[in-house]
Amino acid sequence: MRGLTAVLERDVSATIIPSGDKVSLPAGAELRVTQTLGGNITVQDPYGQLFRIDEKDGGALGEEYAPKEKVAADDGTFNEEQVWEQLRTVYDPEIPVNIVELGLVYACKAEPLPEGGQRVDIQMTLTAPGCGMGPVLVDDVRTKVSSVPGVKEANIELVWEPPWSQERMTDVARLQLGWM
Repeated sequence: MRGLTAVLERDVSATIIPSGDKVSLPAGAELRVTQTLGGNITVQDPYGQLFRIDEKDGGALGEEYAPKEKVAADDGTFNEEQVWEQLRTVYDPEIPVNIVELGLVYACKAEPLPEGGQRVDIQMTLTAPGCGMGPVLVDDVRTKVSSVPGVKEANIELVWEPPWSQERMTDVARLQLGWM
């Protein structure tokens, strides 16, 4: 669904990329869809400004962008691989590569809680320390990891050491970006 033009059917809250500021886009706005990875939608206005529209509001762009029904979770047994699967559904809104392949996730550790369930602690970084989308990505990670069966707490920490560099990207990311 990349590069298609859509007209907003209703006012919708959006996040300006890369500042992270919240704005309201008005009904009738004509937007070009540039990315639909991870459920959220990146759009561009006629002036070139990029915005991120949350998955829950995708239907304002038309039925094809409406949120899809989630597949029912399994039996509720915790599986750490499901945490990694969820992390692979979080995308930088400007780069069509997930945060795991970009090398932004530095650590992911699950610990059983005394009352049952798991606490998942994640250390992650951003491609640039001043990126205004940091809180948005942290919130995406928290929401998606919290949806994993058995996860009772998801603690996400932004770290800056070691600094991120392109060397942290996987070969998959390099291929996706045409760098190999």
